Amino acid sequence: MSQKIEHTGIVTNIDGAKIKVLIVQLSACSSCHAKGACSASDKDEKYIDAETTDHNLKIGDQVQLTGESSMGLFAVLIAFVLPFLLILISLLITRNYTNNEAVSGTISLGILVPYFIILSLFNNKLKNKLKFTVQKI
Repeated sequence: MSQKIEHTGIVTNIDGAKIKVLIVQLSACSSCHAKGACSASDKDEKYIDAETTDHNLKIGDQVQLTGESSMGLFAVLIAFVLPFLLILISLLITRNYTNNEAVSGTISLGILVPYFIILSLFNNKLKNKLKFTVQKI
């Protein structure tokens, strides 16, 4: 059974069926009694692009963003796990062909440039796969 990712946000922009929603993430610090004496930041604002069929939404409306938890796992896979594996594998391979660690490290990090260029070429397909839906609260 698939779990849902849900966030409450405020509509900031509407362009047809596509809307931009501002979500505010509060850290655990926001409920702490000593937050006034601490320098940790406790608030992070993010803008999420979503789609809706509700034409009654207006800028400033509170909405509920909903997505599948598998979206988050897929995003972590392509943003962190695959690049890490690319660096690790290329480092192991280049260390066999050269004794210079600086060259091996540079080539391994350079592997990320074509990886992220290829990701940017598939940007529209990724946006379709990583899609949030919106419901007015």
